[in-house]
Amino acid sequence: MTENHTLANRSILLIISGGIAAYKSLELIRLLKKSHASVRVILTKNGSQFVTPLSVSALSEHPVYTDLWSLKDESEMGHIRLSREADLILVAPASANLIAKMANGYADDLASTTLLASNKPILISPAMNPEMWNKDSTQRNIRTLQTDGVHVIMPVCGEMACGETGTGRMPEASELLSAIEDFLGKNKPLAGKTAIVTSGPTYEPIDPVRFIGNRSSGKQGHAIAKELSKQGALVTLISGPVSISPPQGVKTIFVETAEQMKDAVINSLPTDIFVGVAAVADWRVETPSIQKMKKRAGLTPPTLEFIENPDILSLVGHHPNRPKLVIGFAAETEDVLRHAKSKLIKKGCDWIIANQVGTTENPIFGADDNQVTLITPTITENWPQSSKIEIAKILIKKIIEESKNDQ
Repeated sequence: MTENHTLANRSILLIISGGIAAYKSLELIRLLKKSHASVRVILTKNGSQFVTPLSVSALSEHPVYTDLWSLKDESEMGHIRLSREADLILVAPASANLIAKMANGYADDLASTTLLASNKPILISPAMNPEMWNKDSTQRNIRTLQTDGVHVIMPVCGEMACGETGTGRMPEASELLSAIEDFLGKNKPLAGKTAIVTSGPTYEPIDPVRFIGNRSSGKQGHAIAKELSKQGALVTLISGPVSISPPQGVKTIFVETAEQMKDAVINSLPTDIFVGVAAVADWRVETPSIQKMKKRAGLTPPTLEFIENPDILSLVGHHPNRPKLVIGFAAETEDVLRHAKSKLIKKGCDWIIANQVGTTENPIFGADDNQVTLITPTITENWPQSSKIEIAKILIKKIIEESKNDQ
């Protein structure tokens, strides 16, 4: 293997849990050190049944952390310090037990407590018997972790130590190294940047059964979140009710109402980039009915009193923790450019992506294609009609150019 300096001076926290695949983690430590990365290791109690603290310490050239209740380590809040000092937390092998703990928020040992206390990217490499991997409970836990923003290196098919054959093997150390390099690679133009993307509609309740909403599918917002993540940004996707799945490895917060979306956005600040794609309802029913509203013969339909919803884009654009780049979407049915340019100024945006919706020729909502215009204080740029995936790529390319200008 050729020597690679992509990981030079990067700090990796490796968590080794129980499983025969732990022997591969020793080779991984050696390869990480050869790549000039700093490696610290948490070895779980079950992991120590397969590899020894002495061998791990000798290879990593650091003390091995094993005990949540170590007086020395915890007097320095070791589980917090370990999670904060790393550029990446890698769990390899990730046993079914530790995966279940992560998915359900358990914190009963040093490894699970450190993971729960972490605000850094987490990459896991599951390794277990094929039957355990294929169980509904394990797959449910994996989906939960992916929704929470955890990245998963999928196990491979092969002969297991138990003699069975199937999917459950941890990839070889060299393959894990490549995955880490790809994930952390400094060549990713948005590495180190954080981003918030809102996507989909909001639903404002009329009663427990009915709501006021719109036709947004979330396809454009989800595509933008995925592309930002692919280019290295740490993305939080805040999604209204949609039928599509969130991108893998993107932390996703699900909401329904504009108030919930506003709270999720504000609680996720500060960030470097904000892209407000969600079609947020402008109004909500002031007093939703507690019970289902009944239609009764001879009675006039009920009157609904509306109040204005929070303007999320304006709140972000004028927030004390305002992102460096604030991008809004303007979906208009008429006089698109005039409304979009007004919105750019009024809401404190840097850019507006404007499009016309509601026409037979260009329905936008629910469609796979989009046609937009980029508006900034200095330019108005029409983009050709393209797939929403391609629109996301063009936008992120513009964001990358902008981030280079800020350096």
